[in-house]
Amino acid sequence: MRTAAELLAARCRPLEGRPAMDDGQVAAQLAVLAHWQLTDGAISRTFRFAGYFETIAFVNALAWMVHGEDHHPDLRVGHDRCEVRFSTHSVGGISENDFICAAKADAIFERRCGSAAA
Repeated sequence: MRTAAELLAARCRPLEGRPAMDDGQVAAQLAVLAHWQLTDGAISRTFRFAGYFETIAFVNALAWMVHGEDHHPDLRVGHDRCEVRFSTHSVGGISENDFICAAKADAIFERRCGSAAA
């Protein structure tokens, strides 16, 4: 298990041929990222915003980050929210790459919105 700081410092890497994390590993790593949960084979979090502009600004910043990591989430975007879901297709489940990007998504949210929003 990595700390949040270790996840932020890490980079995604190719994982073809490696196994997905098991349930115990996923649960242990989720304990580090307070707002994320396991949902239907992915880790997910819904970020909430004051309005549409803030939501789209977050989506754009997130898109920039995940493009650099070459690890792309599923997004569901609404007027004042964005649900982000990470899983790793190449391993058929959840991987460390999902947690790296989740930690970086949290950091983007904290920089843009501060800790008052959830």
